[in-house]
Amino acid sequence: MSEGPPRMSLIVTKGTLDWAYPPFVLATTAAAMGYTVSMFFTFYGLPLLLRKLDLQVSPLGNPAMKLPVGGAHLGMPNLLAMLPFADAGATAMMQALMRNRGVASIEELREAAVDSGVRLIGCQMTMDLFGYGVGDMIEGVEVGGAATYIEAAGESRINLFI
Repeated sequence: MSEGPPRMSLIVTKGTLDWAYPPFVLATTAAAMGYTVSMFFTFYGLPLLLRKLDLQVSPLGNPAMKLPVGGAHLGMPNLLAMLPFADAGATAMMQALMRNRGVASIEELREAAVDSGVRLIGCQMTMDLFGYGVGDMIEGVEVGGAATYIEAAGESRINLFI
């Protein structure tokens, strides 16, 4: 490992609203603690770097998802979660809950990551696969491949797969 500040790397593979929070919260927290942080966005995590986000929440197959409703914490049965309106409803409920509780938006966390010097790496193979270009991404995104991630991970004290 190299000398200097401690390092942390993350592989970000999921792009739903609920899965977008952990990598950005951990990355910005580590950066605030003096870590040098790199985030490698691949497959469904790559859209988190797009200029315009359209993040959704899906209760389907997520039995742990229970939202506070009327003083209770209610889950949605998979049968209802399959209906076309379920994702939109779950997303609206989660966004309202976050707004009401003062939780920073993903856009705000992403901006904090950029401002903190977090290295944001978009996977070149995934960009090619899904037809994204550098112009589709926010400012400050670096494009790299698996070797770019492995180099960063090899120098890191903490490596996370999210």
